[in-house]
Amino acid sequence: MLARPGYRRLWAARTVSQAGDVMQLTTLALLIFQMTGAGLGVSGLALAEIATVLLLAPVAGPLVDRWPRVAVMVGADVWRLAAAAALAVRHDDVAIVYALAVCLSAGSVFFSPAANSLLPSLVREEELVAANSGIWSAAVLIQVALAPVAGLLATTAGFEWAFAANAASFGLSALLLRGMRSGEAPPPVTTTTMWKQRRQALGLLGRDRLLRALAVAQALAALSAGATSALLVILAADQLSVTGAGYGFMLSAIAVGAFCGPLLLTRLGSRARSPRVLFGAFGLRGLVDLVLATVTALPAAVAALVAYGVGTSVGSVTFSSTLQSHVPERLRGRVFAAFDLIWQSMRLASLLLGGVLADTLGIRAVFYLGGLLLLAAALTGAAAAGRSVRVRRGA
Repeated sequence: MLARPGYRRLWAARTVSQAGDVMQLTTLALLIFQMTGAGLGVSGLALAEIATVLLLAPVAGPLVDRWPRVAVMVGADVWRLAAAAALAVRHDDVAIVYALAVCLSAGSVFFSPAANSLLPSLVREEELVAANSGIWSAAVLIQVALAPVAGLLATTAGFEWAFAANAASFGLSALLLRGMRSGEAPPPVTTTTMWKQRRQALGLLGRDRLLRALAVAQALAALSAGATSALLVILAADQLSVTGAGYGFMLSAIAVGAFCGPLLLTRLGSRARSPRVLFGAFGLRGLVDLVLATVTALPAAVAALVAYGVGTSVGSVTFSSTLQSHVPERLRGRVFAAFDLIWQSMRLASLLLGGVLADTLGIRAVFYLGGLLLLAAALTGAAAAGRSVRVRRGA
């Protein structure tokens, strides 16, 4: 895939941009915790990110479909460069840090659907799984490698240097994308309002059986994963009696599985985008949550989390590839933004409900419920997708 100039540029830009995102997440969490001394202050970063998506995704989708997608991505990178540079200069006030963190998240709201919508114009349809796998694998390696580096840089050289490195990553991403020949059709000239454009995308989600199945699965998965991912540290402490290095092993296990998942996908060829693989990934994660709620030994939990990482990466790659091949180009930005909106809104509900459930019924109840929700996502999605396939064959 890297032999293709357009894909090579997009892959490099997304990898560099992902490096900036990892630096941002790690450094901001450390800074906010140092300034507030409270976990609530750190969780406020996640809430600010979710609120930004909920506010801007309805606008980002139509704009991605109206404007050249490369230009949207370059503009988002320049915006994030400015915000990260401002953080390098001013990070001594909590209110300013939160405001600039929101600005950084706002750039990602535009960058992500534009990048996902652009990819099908750079590769052939049968190459989408391999193309998405390449981007995903690079992102996982960047996260594993740079998260500790970002923390070390912030605590030794200072937060200003970590934020400056973050700003430089966005600048490099913009330079890689600038002038890239995408091969996509020029955006249609339209006088339709953005509100009507949003309704077109929502109408497609309502009419299309496969997209409805994906939306239901996305909602159930986010309602599960929002709480379980955030509360995994509590499961480690309360049920497995591990902290520190033990919890680090658990996170590393997820990363190992997430890296292996795309490697497995590329061996499936055309079968990689089948409903069985797509929704089976949700089911695998659901089974892992049930295992985690049951076991009390760290080795068993680590093995299960490797499988969870495989399910996460396989599901993400096949999900994106299916949307890219199934949705018409003129609607792609709005559809990707709509799915971002579904994910973040249900993730917010999950974070709020998960904390209450953990305090009242215990952490096991959170993971048992999360597993059941993911199994429900797998079953309802597979059933709806199967009906969609039968309808198309009958037509």
